Amino acid sequence: QVQLAESGGGLVQAGGSLRLSCAASGRGLTSNTLGWFRQAPGNKREFVAAVRWNGHSKYYLPSVKGRFTVSRDNDKNLLLLQMNSLKPEDTAVYYCAAGPPPIERILEGDEYGFWGQGTQVTVSS
Repeated sequence: QVQLAESGGGLVQAGGSLRLSCAASGRGLTSNTLGWFRQAPGNKREFVAAVRWNGHSKYYLPSVKGRFTVSRDNDKNLLLLQMNSLKPEDTAVYYCAAGPPPIERILEGDEYGFWGQGTQVTVSS
């Protein structure tokens, strides 16, 4: 069983930065892919970023690439998302997730079996 808890959300002006953290615990965690998803009101859940177990293979939603950086610290069981140059359209509840998705389905939320409760990110214009 894997447990995930996000923190670091808040209200920020457009162009600002936030850093989200996800504290993870449980067996087999280091072998899992860790990802960030988001969901805005009225929208479907959307993949944001993911990092494979080795910490080197990273994947991003095209609209956040170059602005967001995902990283993981397996020693501390921590997943991070540094978000810079935030835009109002980044406003959403952000969730961290863990799972063993195959590479071709790494963007699919259904491939992740464990989820956190989410943290709200609001970007004002």
